[in-house]
Amino acid sequence: MTRDTDGNATRRDYLRYGAGVVTAGLLAGCSGGSGSDTTDTATPEAAATETESATATPEGIESHSVEIVPVGEVTFESVPETWVANNGSWADMGIALGLEAPKGVWLPSRYHTQYYDEIPGVSVDKDGITKLWGDGGVGKEQFHALDADVHVFDPNFLLNRGTWEQTDVDELRNQVGPIFGNSIFSRNYTWHDDYRYYTLYEAFEKLAQVFQRTDRYEAFEQIHEDFQANLAPVVPGRSERPSGAVVWGGGDQPEKFYPYVIDEGTSFKHLNDLKVKDALANTEVKDFHSSRGSIDFETLLEVDPEVLLVRGQEAKTATEFQETVVAFMQNHNIASELTAVSNGDVYRAGPLYQGPITNLLVTERLAGTLYDVDEELFDRQRVADVVHGDF
Repeated sequence: MTRDTDGNATRRDYLRYGAGVVTAGLLAGCSGGSGSDTTDTATPEAAATETESATATPEGIESHSVEIVPVGEVTFESVPETWVANNGSWADMGIALGLEAPKGVWLPSRYHTQYYDEIPGVSVDKDGITKLWGDGGVGKEQFHALDADVHVFDPNFLLNRGTWEQTDVDELRNQVGPIFGNSIFSRNYTWHDDYRYYTLYEAFEKLAQVFQRTDRYEAFEQIHEDFQANLAPVVPGRSERPSGAVVWGGGDQPEKFYPYVIDEGTSFKHLNDLKVKDALANTEVKDFHSSRGSIDFETLLEVDPEVLLVRGQEAKTATEFQETVVAFMQNHNIASELTAVSNGDVYRAGPLYQGPITNLLVTERLAGTLYDVDEELFDRQRVADVVHGDF
């Protein structure tokens, strides 16, 4: 442990080692690389004892602890100043809390910061965000170079979807800084079956505790409650709601699609809040997360959803999407036979990674395309005020 010129432990040392014995114990037993079903065997106990507490370090400096599965209790000597996030879900939570953007995310291209254009005075320059995911996954060297105070991701994701081993997780936590997070965007990973998921706002509250900005979280929670109250009257009854198929199809002329069965993960929150009926749920089409397989227009025609919701298209405006993807389908000999295509009901599905700001915007957007809602369902200035701390 390094010390300052007076011989005291530095702020970074406490951020780095504060999780100490508790975190190391909770992660013990995790091993294996890509594709393994390894999970944290201690997480049932962790889930039963989630707390936030404030203590004092041996030097008498005030600290705070926040607990989240699967990493357990993480202690911070002071509020972290720099951070890394795995994806846009957590990154957006940070922006909602008024933080600087994370120093790095897995894939900046899937952190769609253009949504902030609708919120007065809020913007993020992605040029300053390092891409962490490359060929074969995430490299440890990048974390050492960024030297962030906290790393917001689920270590089990890299143990199962990347090439990391437990020794890599331990090295990052012990030599650079704490790990804090949970894979919340999907609930279809078998390696996540043994420990709890968090809803968007449960995870958001945890991050607010880490950065000691629970007042902004509470303000956002009220915005969300008011938004839900405004949304409820515009969602039709079940018999009037169309069935939709959610697929990933990139590029301007997609012919191969990865199917998504709607689950409770945060990437489907807008669809669940709008009570979209899942056209794929009771078919033989397997969800991408479990099968890693793709389908074509022939398979989509067998399902023939009333609405086709295409992911991988969030970088396009609505007009660009219509002039490329939709126009291509309308002129395709098989795609043109789809009910959704012939009726003009092909839309962007919303991003995989949603935080509190993103979710408000994409839910309102989809309410407009599915249910012809043409009014704003939340106050943009109110959101901006919370981000800026003016509330």
